Amino acid sequence: MRRSGHADLPLHGGRVPAWLADRMTQLGSAISESVLLHYGPSELLSRLSDPFWFQALGSVMGMDWHSSGITTSVVGALKRGLNPRAHELGVYVCGGRGKHSRKTPDELRAVAEKTGLDGDELARTSRLTARIDNNAIADGFQIYLHAFVLTANGEWAVIQQGLNDQAGLARRYHWHSAMVRDFTCEPHAAIAGAHQGEIMNLVDAAARPAQSALLDISHQSPEITIRDLCLAMPSHHDVRAKDVDLKRLGAVLALAYERDLNDFASLLLLEKLGPRTLQSLALIAEVVHGAPVRFTDPARFSFAHGGKDGHPFPVPLKTYDASLSVLRTALDSARAGDGEKLAGMRRLDQFVRAVEERHQPEADFDAVIRHERAISASVGGRTVFDDRRQKQSRQLDLF
Repeated sequence: MRRSGHADLPLHGGRVPAWLADRMTQLGSAISESVLLHYGPSELLSRLSDPFWFQALGSVMGMDWHSSGITTSVVGALKRGLNPRAHELGVYVCGGRGKHSRKTPDELRAVAEKTGLDGDELARTSRLTARIDNNAIADGFQIYLHAFVLTANGEWAVIQQGLNDQAGLARRYHWHSAMVRDFTCEPHAAIAGAHQGEIMNLVDAAARPAQSALLDISHQSPEITIRDLCLAMPSHHDVRAKDVDLKRLGAVLALAYERDLNDFASLLLLEKLGPRTLQSLALIAEVVHGAPVRFTDPARFSFAHGGKDGHPFPVPLKTYDASLSVLRTALDSARAGDGEKLAGMRRLDQFVRAVEERHQPEADFDAVIRHERAISASVGGRTVFDDRRQKQSRQLDLF
């Protein structure tokens, strides 16, 4: 799952409103649980350590598709949703942003007491990953978020994010214990952030001479170019056609709105579903079952539930809740021994790919956006700006 390339994560202000945060917690937990049931805890950590999949997850959950805020909101949603069931699922989310990051060692020791793992070693690992990204890689980003995701058998993933105030950018770092053989030799699963040119990375494999030189108190410190990641998140806030694989999006839309395909897709899920819900479920199914190569355009996944700032369209709350209901019902049935409905999500993903390969439909991007905004009111479309307008209206009513 190691990737190379780079990603811009523009700093984006604001907060996640309660009406979205609660749904993100439910959907993020349900998607994670689906991955756990189908593929196991190691695969969930592999995906979390993939910056492309992580960005797609945040997009399908209704966050701003391109911004640094995805990191904080997704980590928070997973921590709220998974930790109350950690004893059942075998996955623990520790740490977080700011003061929560500093609590990570204590949280890891608490988990270790329940699982029999070595808490001191886990705490040491947590501190070491943070120090490497904050100090050993001189790229101008200061770590302010550190999350440590741990399984009951001791496998872990680290997601942390650094801030560069001057550049107005963030850089997200991903680690996965299954890929780490030596902390001082290319330990990262990936680093996602804006390309900053030549930087010094003293844990790159090619930096062995530099490490030796430093140990010899050499005054010459060679600069090492970090390998670029392929993820490139633009600075513009709106979603544009160039950000999306239009053939893949076209297959999802064909599935949703072409009657024969829609009827067959509903049959695969053993449900009678409207086109808008089917569109969201198809993208959720891809997040659960898709191969790594399918997440090169995270913006596409914002067509499941829009974005809180209205890009590419307002969050359709009725559709969001309908999608959650279908997925939650399928998971509950699977837990009770009936996996047919949950298997329908896998069949749905396979069917979308078949449509994509055989028909190769291409989405009319502008028409899709117009349609989504035209139906927004009927599907409960909402943004953070609606909240502000309502607050201002209430304040005016007081005068």
